[in-house]
Amino acid sequence: MAVSFAQIRATRDDVFTENCPTRVVLDHVMSKWGVLVLLALTDGTLRWGELRRTVDGISEKMLASTLRTLESDGIVARTAYPEVPPRVEYALTPRGEQLMVRMLPLMEWIADEADDIVGR
Repeated sequence: MAVSFAQIRATRDDVFTENCPTRVVLDHVMSKWGVLVLLALTDGTLRWGELRRTVDGISEKMLASTLRTLESDGIVARTAYPEVPPRVEYALTPRGEQLMVRMLPLMEWIADEADDIVGR
């Protein structure tokens, strides 16, 4: 059974207030690059280069910034291996996996409707 927005508002901070922490989380996980990086990690651990190739069009600077933000939020885990050359892998944390269980249906709807909405 779906939870209504009224039920959410009755038990949590009001997401419409200016200083609600949900706005920070929304900004991090619902940005275009945040969503695409999270989707890329849904199927498993990826290295930097794999992420960059998967998320077509993202700059190195934006990928680095997005990964740092998601890591600081506890949504993505970064594992660095002391090798030469260095190897760094990124994966969803349990919190990130919980997020993606909820986000994947939205992304499926967007993928199904995008052509009609954009008007191709």
